[in-house]
Amino acid sequence: MKDPELTSVVERRQDKDLHDRTSAVSSRRPWLWILVLASAAAAAYFGWPKLRLSLHRTPSAATPETHRPSPPVPVTTATARAGSLDVYLNGLGVVTPIYTVTVKSRVDGQVMELHYHEGQMVKQGDLLVQIDPRPYAVQLAQAEGQLSKDQAVLSNARTDLARYEKLWSQNAIPQQQLATQQSLVKQYEANLQSDQAQIDAAKLNLVYCRIAAPITGRVGLRLVDPGNIIHASDNTGLVVITQLDPISVIFTIGEDQIQEVLSRLASGQHPRVEAWDRDLKHRLAVGTLNTIDNQIDQTTGTVKLRAEFDNSARLLFPSQFVNARVLVERKSGITVVPMAAIQRGPQSTYVYLVQPGRTVAVRGVSVGITENDMAEITSGLSPGDVVVTDGVDKLQQGTRVVERGASAAAPKPRSAK
Repeated sequence: MKDPELTSVVERRQDKDLHDRTSAVSSRRPWLWILVLASAAAAAYFGWPKLRLSLHRTPSAATPETHRPSPPVPVTTATARAGSLDVYLNGLGVVTPIYTVTVKSRVDGQVMELHYHEGQMVKQGDLLVQIDPRPYAVQLAQAEGQLSKDQAVLSNARTDLARYEKLWSQNAIPQQQLATQQSLVKQYEANLQSDQAQIDAAKLNLVYCRIAAPITGRVGLRLVDPGNIIHASDNTGLVVITQLDPISVIFTIGEDQIQEVLSRLASGQHPRVEAWDRDLKHRLAVGTLNTIDNQIDQTTGTVKLRAEFDNSARLLFPSQFVNARVLVERKSGITVVPMAAIQRGPQSTYVYLVQPGRTVAVRGVSVGITENDMAEITSGLSPGDVVVTDGVDKLQQGTRVVERGASAAAPKPRSAK
């Protein structure tokens, strides 16, 4: 049997423990409810905008983005056509006058007048410099006086010769005296020839006192002034004249290209030559090839050629560097496209071909000659094919394209089911 007193003590202890636990829970319950309410308020504050956006979102906007078709890429296109291209040989050249003359004096004297201005265009025969002619006029007068004197002496000798011939025929004088008189007459005749030569030399010196332009061209900077004493032995000249029209260009090409030029010169052709500026942006003149040098420069492996140009517009200037282009062939009936359409990969050359469905396909091509931003297509394209020339950086096989500037129809949204 259980002891009633012991049982009563145990029950009282259990009731006390239950009361203590109940009091502790009751003391912590307000803080628990405060934490729950704060969490609910925060969730409502931050989650309500997203919830409202999701409630107002249309079914089409909720469609996954991966299912929307991509818009066409705007590009610029060109059409391959049948045409012709010129084949040129290129070389670096220097504008060289056909004639350049340093005018010098043939007589000594003082410069009296200059009849030109620096940079003036002169014609052949125009007076440039006048040298003092008076010393040579005096020489002419002296030579003419000596001629008159010798003419009188000769006349007297001829009279004596006629008398001696008559006397010798009568055996009145010895033959030696007659022969001596004949020789004297010949001597006086020779003196007359010498006097005439002196007169001609004096007259020529007078002509040389007037220095005229030997060619038509442009006068350079003057080298003497009025009052200067000049000599025929001076190394420096009086003025330099350069012919400007026509003018030539001397340029070089590689030795492996000589035969293409020689074959045309041998057949009587004079290939067309174009002179371009240093940047190959402006064509300065068009001329013809005249000749080719007679040997190859072994140090550079090139040969010199001379082309002549009409320079009435004065666009070519002596010693100017130009790019010369010799036309050696004209290829006709070929397929050409703009250079911008050609793309170069690590192993091939290709273009983006626009197909009827306005999608592009990668098409491999073979490129021949190129000229003036146009290229010959030897295989891979036909006249009428449309290729992309601008906007290729966003293209790949099958990409839809639209001509730049054209309105592309936007894809319609898919209907919600």
